[in-house]
Amino acid sequence: MAIAEDDIQRVRAAITLSDLVSPYTQLRRSGRSQIGLCPFHSERTGSFSVNDETGRYMCFGCGAKGDVFNFVQQMEHLDFIAAVERLAAKASIELHYTSGPDTGQRKHRKELLEVMMKAVDWYHQRLLEAPDARPARDYLRSRGLSGDVARHFRIGWAPDDWDVLCKSIGAPASMLKELGLGFENKRGRMQDFFRARVLFPIFDENGNAVAFGGRILPGVADQAKYKNSTETPVYTKSRTLYGLNWAKGDAIKADRLVVCEGYTDVIGFHRSGVTTAVATCGTALTEEHVKLMKRYARNVVLAFDADNAGQGAAEKFYEWEKKYDITVSVAQFPEGQDPGDIANSNPESLQVAVDEAMPFLGFRLKRLYAANPGKSPEVRARTAELAMGLVNEHPDVNVRRLYASEVAMQTGVSSAELMRIAEQGRGRIAPVAQPVRQAAEGAGFMALALLIHDWDSIAPWLIEELFVEEPYRLAFRAIAESEGDVHKALALVEGEAAEIIERASVHDQQADAMVEARTLIAAAARRQLATRVRVTDPDELRVDQAARVALADLSKPERAANAAVTLLQWLADRAGATA
Repeated sequence: MAIAEDDIQRVRAAITLSDLVSPYTQLRRSGRSQIGLCPFHSERTGSFSVNDETGRYMCFGCGAKGDVFNFVQQMEHLDFIAAVERLAAKASIELHYTSGPDTGQRKHRKELLEVMMKAVDWYHQRLLEAPDARPARDYLRSRGLSGDVARHFRIGWAPDDWDVLCKSIGAPASMLKELGLGFENKRGRMQDFFRARVLFPIFDENGNAVAFGGRILPGVADQAKYKNSTETPVYTKSRTLYGLNWAKGDAIKADRLVVCEGYTDVIGFHRSGVTTAVATCGTALTEEHVKLMKRYARNVVLAFDADNAGQGAAEKFYEWEKKYDITVSVAQFPEGQDPGDIANSNPESLQVAVDEAMPFLGFRLKRLYAANPGKSPEVRARTAELAMGLVNEHPDVNVRRLYASEVAMQTGVSSAELMRIAEQGRGRIAPVAQPVRQAAEGAGFMALALLIHDWDSIAPWLIEELFVEEPYRLAFRAIAESEGDVHKALALVEGEAAEIIERASVHDQQADAMVEARTLIAAAARRQLATRVRVTDPDELRVDQAARVALADLSKPERAANAAVTLLQWLADRAGATA
């Protein structure tokens, strides 16, 4: 299913971007744009720019960018169609849909999610009301999980029965099987997948129920302690975090997410006031999880035994820190206690542990020092060797140097020797592209910004040959082909060229179009002349001399326009001759 393109354009034109953004952050006028604190990450100085003329926003801190639809997608975590529908309703615009290959898929997914929510409601009511759920209620109370907690997290009870869910919620057998709620036994009858278990429903970040985590009651023998939903069309473990639907709002405000091991750990944190806790669903932390978390926070606190993750996981953490501009730290708890237990005995300490979380590498070194307490030269030398092995897993040489100094102080080994080791590193992690930069906005960039904001003033004076770097050439080509329409231009490019267009679309510094054009033309002419010092053909020498005269005239106001025309034609001819 797709929405008619004309309707999308009508909705975009009907919504003023600054009106959409204002409820989330206070904006102030700055030239053509409006500036405010970014609603997507914590900051003290406003780096979030909104331009109603182009209908684009961009944060020069975290890199968030887009139009009215992207803003709703990022803020409300909706897909594109849902974002258009939300804004169309706001603008009282009726949408028209066109058939497409995904029409049936979207409808089927919606039906699957409805069945999952029916199952959540049914299991939850069983826990609250059914006589056979009394042992489950007693168990939850023994863990400090009251009725209010059970209601908030929609905890349920799967009775010890063969097929009571399958018979009760009125869903087709095919859907029950597809969702992992039931299966067909050897006799060809539908049977419930979960039996005699406390169930923790798992929701995606939009609040859709997608899976369950099940736990048997204490004292029950001959069954696996945990039984979880298998992956389904609506549930992928590596892209799902338990609790994110409840945590995301506070995570955005705090710019922090706390990652736990299990469902009761998440609930323990939330009960203790740390409402930014989430958990993986029976898997190790993956890059997909990190991508998901980065939408809401840049600081990730690991609330599990991260030291057991091993070297391979450590290198992943460092790589993710660079690649996604996040910080990974580790919260420490008393030996043998998990957050779910601590929430009952000392809930305040959970907040303290999160606030005092250590950088991942610092945590690993602290563990190493504690495991090697001896003071003999042999022990200290061995500790230094092991410590530098950990330090050199980090890809940043400056970080390695700083930790090398710390290792030297801790062990007494020569700082110079450890520095030498730190300089070498292990070279295991390839350099990663840096996050969006605030930009070296030279004449080329200013020309592109003017091309978007004031097309008529500069378009006649620009050609592709004026731009040196390929991303700027691509950006110019896209803007020129789209006649200054940012949304159309962005559809033609990706990567750095798209970033340049995004930045230019929210740029609000005033500039003189002719000055910027002359600067570009002069630079391009000098570059071209420098390549033609060995030209001997008389005709070519003659046109080159005319170009030199025009270059000199470019700085004279009364001759600048004619000189610019001459040089643009000369540059275009030279480019055509070498094409």
